[in-house]
Amino acid sequence: MAVDNQQILSGLDQEQLAVVTAIRGPVCVIAGAGTGKTRVITNRIAYAINSSVTDPTKVLALTFTARAAGEMRARLRALGVPNVAARTFHSAALKQLLYFWPYAFGGQFPSLLTSKSGFISQAIERAEVAIPAQVSSLREIASEIEWAKVLEISPDEYCQRALESDRLVKLPNNKSNNENFSMIAKVYEAYEALKREERSLDFEDVLLLTVGMLEEERGVRERVRDQYRYFTVDEYQDVSPLQQRLLNLWLGNREEICVVGDAAQTIYSFAGATSNFLLNFKNRFPNAQIFRLTTGYRSTPEIINTANLILRSSNLISDQVLELQSVNNHGEKPAVNGFTSAADEISYVANEVLQQIKAGVDSSDIAVLARTNAQLDQVKSALNNLKVVNQIRSGERFFERVDVRDAMRLIRGASVLPSEGGDWYADLVAVLQPFGDADYVTAFLRLAKSIKDNGGENMRAFLREIEDRAEQNNPPTLPGVTLATLHAAKGLEWDHLYLIGVSDGVLPMGNDLNEERRLFYVGVTRAKQRIQITYAGKPSVFLEQFN
Repeated sequence: MAVDNQQILSGLDQEQLAVVTAIRGPVCVIAGAGTGKTRVITNRIAYAINSSVTDPTKVLALTFTARAAGEMRARLRALGVPNVAARTFHSAALKQLLYFWPYAFGGQFPSLLTSKSGFISQAIERAEVAIPAQVSSLREIASEIEWAKVLEISPDEYCQRALESDRLVKLPNNKSNNENFSMIAKVYEAYEALKREERSLDFEDVLLLTVGMLEEERGVRERVRDQYRYFTVDEYQDVSPLQQRLLNLWLGNREEICVVGDAAQTIYSFAGATSNFLLNFKNRFPNAQIFRLTTGYRSTPEIINTANLILRSSNLISDQVLELQSVNNHGEKPAVNGFTSAADEISYVANEVLQQIKAGVDSSDIAVLARTNAQLDQVKSALNNLKVVNQIRSGERFFERVDVRDAMRLIRGASVLPSEGGDWYADLVAVLQPFGDADYVTAFLRLAKSIKDNGGENMRAFLREIEDRAEQNNPPTLPGVTLATLHAAKGLEWDHLYLIGVSDGVLPMGNDLNEERRLFYVGVTRAKQRIQITYAGKPSVFLEQFN
């Protein structure tokens, strides 16, 4: 379905229009939360293609989650450009590594680890260190290994670099940080040895090997650069040095690049990400055009004013950290409630959620956000006791469910048959009827309706979308109240939000106060209409400005 430039440009404000029509790079967009950045960058790509600046097959749009990449592809399809490669950094690197492996490395491609836990557990035994092989330990060690690898820190260098970086490691062994660093270094070394023995790669290896391949193999480098000539990078504030090195290799000495980010939403520094590449873009490209999106379309003025206050309280607002202006109708002032215990806090929130649903609020429009997964487990238990349907946000294994695969097989079969009445959505409802009101049926139908409303002409369009999502492990939104960590909530939004545990020692957690303040800002800006902030015991220092 072709879309003309007039349609692509319609409905954009002046700030957005300036970005979309700036179709020659280099371009840097500082985009505040809820300012429509995804629409802007996808419309810019479509406008560039329609204006013959680039070919859709020459575009590489990069982002950080499968969900965000899937959303970009869906929007681009709706704009009449279905052949654009919109991928995560890891997905783009893996595709190239798989294709060129026989030429660059020879032999069979190694197995790819979807989880580090098994190998780390074995590495703990092999290293003979006093670390309990608990889930929390494995997660903590995996995070340290990932941090080290994206910064290209070897096991031999890990202790010194972790000490210099003031890393905070939480292991259930009552050891000092220095002792833990030493043990993790040994586990890291054993983990790498195990991978070599088993001919396995983790996701960091995919980036490292792709970088090595492009640096060493001129023929591969030239072919990749010929394939991709027009780059867009979303969430640029979250780029790691390793990802930037890979981006440099893809780009070469060309300047057709548009980066989009918000330094106020830098929340992955602990994992090696840095906003320096965003903040210093003009140094790298002196002739770059810089744009700012400051109009907030997501949240009420009250919520946006609160978010601005969070940034202003520590002088974070600058030319590159934006103060937003809401264009929405006024709503409730964000509420802050304190409790004597976490149990009382969670009981209160669970009952508030129940009352909202009884009052007619759709449960999928409600979310509870917390700093840690352990807090979410407690919320889930409380909601389960009240018979409130809820989902901890995680894309793991949805498309591996037998019932989901059965439903997709029927949809695949039905998609080849023409609809007699021309209403493919009604046909889909009939196809899924035998599965009852299961959560995935509700999710599939909601997604299908969105696709139809955005111009999807037949069931094949819906099938392409869900198969694309299956490939990227990006499930549709399931019904029920969403429970998510603040990190997992990045890029999402809900009408009604509960942000719990804004307590001393919980948020902020760790040594980097500014990073934690940005995380709090990200949490608040997920809310569209209403937000309640709660704490137990002593309130967080971040709530001082709410007095």
